[in-house]
Amino acid sequence: MNKPVILQMGAYPEWDEVPLNEQYDVRRYFEAGDKAAFLANCGPLVRGIATRGELGASRQIIEACPNLEVISVYGVGFDAVDLAACRERGIRVTNTPDVLTGDVADLGVAMALAVARGIVGAEAWVRDGSWTEKGNYPLQRRIWGKKAGILGLGRIGYEIAQRLRGFGMDIAYSDVAAKDYAADLTFIADPVELARHSEFLFVALAASEATRHIVSDAVIEALGPEGVLINVSRASNIDEEALISALKDGRLGAAALDVFVGEPAIDPRFRALPNVLLQPHQASGTIETRKAMGELVRGNLAAHFAGQPLLTPVN
Repeated sequence: MNKPVILQMGAYPEWDEVPLNEQYDVRRYFEAGDKAAFLANCGPLVRGIATRGELGASRQIIEACPNLEVISVYGVGFDAVDLAACRERGIRVTNTPDVLTGDVADLGVAMALAVARGIVGAEAWVRDGSWTEKGNYPLQRRIWGKKAGILGLGRIGYEIAQRLRGFGMDIAYSDVAAKDYAADLTFIADPVELARHSEFLFVALAASEATRHIVSDAVIEALGPEGVLINVSRASNIDEEALISALKDGRLGAAALDVFVGEPAIDPRFRALPNVLLQPHQASGTIETRKAMGELVRGNLAAHFAGQPLLTPVN
C-alpha cells in the first residue's frame, strides 16, 4: 500500500523527521531550489501538509495541491494558514494546543523578570569585570505586587495569570468577553484602558486580522514610560513601528519580545535599543514540549488518514 504523500514546509527535529518519513512519502518543500517546479511536479500527489506555525500554508501552496485533505500545524498559531482557502476546499486544519501552554507562560514571566531585574545586563556586569571596577550594578525594579495586564486570556494567558498570582500581582485582562473561569481577575474590555491600568502588559492572544496591531500606538502610550510590554503571541499583534519609536523616545519603558515581523531577519533597529529584551521565538523551545508537539502533528495526520476524529482540529 502506498504511503500518503505529505508536503513538509519546514524542518523538524530529528526525532520528528525519522517517524514522519517512516509513515509517509515526504516531499521537502523547504529544500527545493525551484519551488514552483517542485510544486508543479509533486503538488497533485499531496494529500497532507506538515508545517510550522510561522510558515503555515498560503493559498498559492494550497491551490497547487488539488488533492490536499489536511494541514497539520506544528505550533499553536495557525494564522499563517489560509483558512479561507481551506474552507472553500473542505481541507481540515489542526494545530498543537495545550502541550506548549506551560512553557510559553513560563518564558513570558521569565522575560518580565529579566527586564525588571536587569538580569541580562547584570550577568554581563559580572562577566566583564564591571563589578570589580565600577562597584554594584545599578538598582532595578521589583515585579511582585505590581499591576499586570494580560491581553488575551486563553490557555496561555490564563497560565501566565496563574504564575503571576505567586508574585502577589494585581492582575487584569482583556478579551472579547469576561471569562467565567477568571472571576477573581479584573476584566477590562478596552486594550487601551488595560494598558493604562498595567505596569507589565503581557500579550498572549491568538493572531488574526481582527487583532492585527491591536497593540497600537495608543496602547503603548497608555502603558507609558515606566511600563513593560511582553509579547509571547504573534508579531502581527503589535505595531512594530510604533513600538520602536516609543522605545527609542522613552515613551515606553521597556519591552521583551519573542516574536518579530520577518523573523529571523528582525528590524535591525531593535538590536540598537538598550531597553528591549530579544528572544529567538523560543517560548515553546523545550525538549519535552517540542517532542509532544511533533507527536501531536503526526497523531493528527494519522487520525485523518485512518478516518478517525482529529485530535486537535482548528476548523
